[in-house]
Amino acid sequence: MKLGLFLLSLAYVLSQFYRAFLAVLTDVLNADLGAKPDMLATASGLWFLSFAAMQIPVGWALDTLGPRRTSATLLLIGGAGGAAVFAMATTPMHINFAMLLIGIGCSPVLMASFYVFARVYPPAMFATLGALMIGVGSFGNLAGSVPLTLAVEAFGWRETLWALAAVTVLIAIGLWMTITDPPAVESSEKGSVLDLFKIRALWFIFPLMLVYYAPAGAMRGLWIGPYVTDVFGGDAGIASLWMGVAMIAGTFSYGPLDRMLGTRKLVALTGNAMACLFCLLLGLGVAQGYWSAVALFAAAGFFGVSFPLLMAHGRAFVPAHLAGRGVTLMNLFGIGGVGLWQFISGRMHASMSPNAAQIADPYHAIFLFFAAMLAIGIVIYAFSEDRID
Repeated sequence: MKLGLFLLSLAYVLSQFYRAFLAVLTDVLNADLGAKPDMLATASGLWFLSFAAMQIPVGWALDTLGPRRTSATLLLIGGAGGAAVFAMATTPMHINFAMLLIGIGCSPVLMASFYVFARVYPPAMFATLGALMIGVGSFGNLAGSVPLTLAVEAFGWRETLWALAAVTVLIAIGLWMTITDPPAVESSEKGSVLDLFKIRALWFIFPLMLVYYAPAGAMRGLWIGPYVTDVFGGDAGIASLWMGVAMIAGTFSYGPLDRMLGTRKLVALTGNAMACLFCLLLGLGVAQGYWSAVALFAAAGFFGVSFPLLMAHGRAFVPAHLAGRGVTLMNLFGIGGVGLWQFISGRMHASMSPNAAQIADPYHAIFLFFAAMLAIGIVIYAFSEDRID
C-alpha cells in the first residue's frame, strides 16, 4: 500500500499540474490556436466541472469497486487520453474537449487517497495525511510554472504534452499493479449520497467548500498569468511559481493545526478570512507593480488551501459505510465551485474587456467577485458545528 500511495501522490502531482498549466500556455496557445484568455477560462472551467461531475460516480466506485480499479482506469483513459487530444489540438474547441477528458481522468486520484486514509488510518490523522498528500501533489503546481515554460521553449508545447501523456500511462499502470483495496465495510446499514444531505452539520460546510478554492484554484489555474503579463508586462511563469510555492507552504501549515489548537472551525475561518482579504486587495488594485502583485497572489494562495482541514471537518460527520461518497461529495463542492467561477469569470473578462477604461479593470472585477463569494461562504460556515475526531 505504501508504494500505491506513493504512486497516488505522483498521480496527484499530475492532477495539480493539469489544473494549473494553462496559465503558462496562454501566449503560445493564443499564437498557435487563437485561444484567448476567456476561451482558456472556459477550458479550465471544463476541467473543474468534469472533475466535479465525476465525484458522485467516483464515490460509488470507491465504496463498491475499490480505489485500485477506480483510479487506474479513469487516469489511463481520461488523463492520458485527454493529454493526447491536447497534443493534437488545432482549435480552441479541441482544448476544451481535452481538458474535459483530463478532468475526468484526474477525478478519482485524490479521493482514492482520502478513501484509504479514512478506512485504514486513525481518524485524528486524516487532516495531517490529507495535507501531506496535497502538499506533495502541489509540486505539480510548480511543474506547471517555470519548468513547463522551459520545456515548451526547448521542445514545443505539443511534444511536451505527448511526454505528459506517456507519463500518465505509466503511472496509471503502476496504480493498477500496486494499490491494495481496503477490506469492505461490514455493515447492515445501506445508504446513498442522498443520505449525506440529511446530515445537518454538513449544510454549513458545503457553502464554504463551494467558494474557498476560487482564490487559489481559479487565480493560479489561469488569471495570474494574463494579469501580470497584461497589466505589468511581467513573467507569468515566475509569478505562477511563487504562488505555487505559497500554496504548498500553506497546505503543510494547515495540516497539523487542528490537532495542535484543538479546533478545525476556527482555523478554517481565520485562514479563509485572510484569503478573502488578499482577494479584496487584488480587486481594489492595491498592487502597483509586478512584485507587489505576485506577493498578493502568493498570500491569497497560502491562505486559500484549507481543503484538507475542511475535508476532515466534513468527514467527521460521515458514517464509515459512506466514507467514499462522503469525501467525493465534499470534493464535488470544492472543485465544482472553481469550475463555475471560471465560467463566470471568463464571461466577465470577455464582456468587460472591449469597453474597459484600464486594461486591469476586468481582472479587478473578477478578483472582487471571488472575494465576495468567499465572504458569503465564510459567514455561513461561522454557524457550523466544530468537531475533532
